[in-house]
Amino acid sequence: MLVEAPFSGNRSLTSQTLSADLVVVGGGMAGICAAITAARQSMEVVLVQDRPVLGGNASSEIRLWILGATSSMGNNNRWAREGGIIDEILLENQYRNPEGNALILDTVLLEKVTQEPNITLLLNTAVHACEKAGSSRIAKVLAFCSQNSTQYRLEAPLFVDASGDGILGFLSGAAFRIGAESREEFGEAFAPEKAYGELLGHSLYFHSKDTGKPVRFFPPAFANTDLASLPRFHTFNLYDRGCRLWWVEYGGRLDTIHATETIKWELWRIIYGIWDHIKNSGDYPEMETHTLEWVGMIPGKRESRRFEGDYMLSQRDVVEQRRPTDMVSYGGWALDLHPADGIYGELPGCTQWHAKGVYGIPYRCLYSRNIENLFLAGRIISASHVAFGSSRVMATCAHNAQAVGMAAALCREQHLLPRELMDEELMDKLQQRLMGMGQYLPGMHLADTDNRVKTASVSVSSTFSLQQLPADAGWKDLDSSMAQMLPLEAGRIPVFTFEVKAKKATHLVLRLMGSSLPGNFTPDRQLAEKEIAVSRGIHKLTVDFDRLLDASAYYFIAFEANPLVQVGISQLRLTGLLTVFNRVNLDVAKGSRQEPPEGLGVDAFDFWLPERRPGGHNLAISCEPALRLYRPENLLNGSFRPTFQSNAWVADPKDPEPTLTFSWPVQQEIRKILLWFDTDYDHPLESTLRGHDERVMPFCVREFRLLDERGNLLYEEKNNHQSRYEIVLAPAIRAKKIVLQLKHPEKKVPAGLFGIGVYES
Repeated sequence: MLVEAPFSGNRSLTSQTLSADLVVVGGGMAGICAAITAARQSMEVVLVQDRPVLGGNASSEIRLWILGATSSMGNNNRWAREGGIIDEILLENQYRNPEGNALILDTVLLEKVTQEPNITLLLNTAVHACEKAGSSRIAKVLAFCSQNSTQYRLEAPLFVDASGDGILGFLSGAAFRIGAESREEFGEAFAPEKAYGELLGHSLYFHSKDTGKPVRFFPPAFANTDLASLPRFHTFNLYDRGCRLWWVEYGGRLDTIHATETIKWELWRIIYGIWDHIKNSGDYPEMETHTLEWVGMIPGKRESRRFEGDYMLSQRDVVEQRRPTDMVSYGGWALDLHPADGIYGELPGCTQWHAKGVYGIPYRCLYSRNIENLFLAGRIISASHVAFGSSRVMATCAHNAQAVGMAAALCREQHLLPRELMDEELMDKLQQRLMGMGQYLPGMHLADTDNRVKTASVSVSSTFSLQQLPADAGWKDLDSSMAQMLPLEAGRIPVFTFEVKAKKATHLVLRLMGSSLPGNFTPDRQLAEKEIAVSRGIHKLTVDFDRLLDASAYYFIAFEANPLVQVGISQLRLTGLLTVFNRVNLDVAKGSRQEPPEGLGVDAFDFWLPERRPGGHNLAISCEPALRLYRPENLLNGSFRPTFQSNAWVADPKDPEPTLTFSWPVQQEIRKILLWFDTDYDHPLESTLRGHDERVMPFCVREFRLLDERGNLLYEEKNNHQSRYEIVLAPAIRAKKIVLQLKHPEKKVPAGLFGIGVYES
């Protein structure tokens, strides 16, 4: 029993001091990925989160799905899903939670963080002050946990602000901006005029469920039942739910930091007014048995402070797809700005303009220009308001933050401050270490100089050559233009044969197209065209474009839309092969072609989009000569997804036991082995609400065995679903040969591999 006598002064809170190598403020996707990356580099990390769960806008408190450069497969950014820790998280969530339950995602995120022994996690703990060592360096931050009534003093040589509003940057005096720059400052033609507004607002989401019996609804007194004041409501789709209601947005004319509670109350008024209309207007009889299951308690916030680094990302970086020498991440979401009036305005909910491909994000955007030990992560990185419209989305924020976590580790090892990593040799080391942990950097490859496979003799049991994809999946209507994407080598293009079925005599137009910028997947160059007469019935159509290709790259063999024709398709799915369609994804674009107004500084081009599985079959095709897309030497080129070529080795589907053997003339000490699998980087893996048909990407090898030279089993896996798989042998072995046996993922999906690394340590 405790009895406290009266006390005439002020009592003090329980206080605890924690010292670490790195303090990360903010437990959204950016903070999580920065903390895990640093912790896996042996840094002691304190992760401070002011909410009861992790994930920020992705958490069950807000329920926005995680997206980034894939743009929900709505633009031409093929195989663009972010790599590294965010990829690991999304794949794990996909495996456990293909239904998109936000509560399950909470558990995945909590598990990922708490399994790291080097991370101390403080939930429900808000940073409210900092102490500095001089004018330009943070010494410690002060935080308070409302649940255990404890004041924390967090000390570290390095700090990351991933808090969304930039609380630590603000308190420490870091230079920042709020609002839109003029068009002149960065030469941004898309910079909004005053009438459009300056800030993107907040959104709240809600869900209903069918109870199977009539349910009445009595609106609270604060509900806005005057729906005439909501112009956007007139386009409301009854079947939209959750974050599809992103347009229930408000607050862009207010202070999106200090007026957040005011904005939340207005959004509550709107949501309960909408539900009152659905339940009580009589216009929606099918909703009679529905009840309101969930309404967000805190708003999903888009924009507030943006902090200044040594460089500010701008519209031209995005549209021109610049790849700076200090590129440590990339983006690919559209330049996506919203009118400040939100749901109370007459303007469309957003304006999105896409680039033709992904763009690089410089390291110089990821640290403060005046607080020398402060990294920036999440939506607060150094970017103009226009560029922020692209860089603000969660998967991009997470990918940036992985670079921050790795940079922090390098700073600690070298006793440096963030800016000092701009040295050319150090930047190369940072980029290489990022790629080694799975980070994708467009146009770059992992050098991997200590990989013992590079000195090995490599033999494989088989290699698939593309001579024919059988016509065994039926027929596909040419209701829109359709193209088969193929990685072709420089030189003469092969002769292709397709199967077509015509309802009556007609003409088919086929085009050979490529991309004007190397590494892009926007077919904006027409290289050849063939018009072929076909009669009614089924035909084998042989096409010789008679063309010399000037570069090795992905090319598009496109059939122009023709409602009288169907094309044969194949069940065989292969790494790096894809069909695309000249269509629109209304979630991220308004048409199948982007046509910006003149002078906006944005390109006009066609969208060529894949279909989600179970659709998206390859065309039935024969090639003469056969295409050698999957050479074993691809395993050592340091690229672990399709780029200019497939970058993979793939076994013959008829191979009963796909096997790779690595031999050396003398014994090698082997402790670690890395395997890089195909988890279909074109699939966005949206984390919540949107369900998926698959737990594991169909190209991913689930089962494999590792043997030594005497046939002894060193390691076995029967349930892999990750892109990057690390095996640590304890104790290390000495061997002149190791054997890797794979199992085909599916009958119509042969086993493949992007890369392998064998290391002494």
